[in-house]
Amino acid sequence: MSGETKGAVRIVLRLEGLCVLIAASVAYAKYGFSWGTFALYFFMPDLSFCGYFAGSRVGVVCYNLAHSYIGAIVCIGAGLAFSTPMIFCAGIIWSAHIGFDRALGFGLKYANGFRFTHLGLIGSFFENTSKTVGRQDTVR
Repeated sequence: MSGETKGAVRIVLRLEGLCVLIAASVAYAKYGFSWGTFALYFFMPDLSFCGYFAGSRVGVVCYNLAHSYIGAIVCIGAGLAFSTPMIFCAGIIWSAHIGFDRALGFGLKYANGFRFTHLGLIGSFFENTSKTVGRQDTVR
């Protein structure tokens, strides 16, 4: 599949996601927002999965809109620019969620299917690891 990252680039992108998750969590703590609110809304972007009920194309668009940093950054900027803590808080939580997903290898989706992402096939890291272990066992 074209557009999929592999090797060291994939690792760097996943580490970037982890860094965003950590930075967003630190910012959240610094601004003193409620951790109950964080927990309540952290998985909110995953409601975009419901778009798949309307078909794969709609699902991909919904998922990618909810899992792109664009909306989260706009919320953070608008929250700061207009002194609106709720919007700022939403942007931080949204960024943290996206960083969490990216760190786990859940990238933006392709229309080929849910498992096809810009970070590679979901679950392929573990599949490749198990195949390698299986090969080592057969060599013995």
